[in-house]
Amino acid sequence: MKRLLLLTALIATPAFAEAPVSFTRDLAPILKLQCATCHATGDEGGDIALYPKAAYRHLVGVKSPTAGLVRVVPGKPNDSYLIMKLEGTHLAKGGKGVRMPFGGAPLPAATIALFRNWISQGAKNN
Repeated sequence: MKRLLLLTALIATPAFAEAPVSFTRDLAPILKLQCATCHATGDEGGDIALYPKAAYRHLVGVKSPTAGLVRVVPGKPNDSYLIMKLEGTHLAKGGKGVRMPFGGAPLPAATIALFRNWISQGAKNN
């Protein structure tokens, strides 16, 4: 949790918010720490694996089998189910289930902004 708070403080700076976001460097560690515990194999809720080597292929351009919404739509964070689930707006847009991360506090706004920036930048596998 200490690492997440430090990362959140770092990404909250304006210069970082505008910098290119790397999926491998910036997002995979957050997914591993916050999400992969419950979404390890893809057999869990949502049929999604979020450990670092599987996360990208389970997110980008893939429809949620429960909601029918695309998890990550490159260039369109507001249309991406991942953002809806992290922000808790998914139910109003036809989603299912609870806000993520399940059973934990919502991710800090700066962390969600990092995911938004990555999606806005094209959701590259970098």
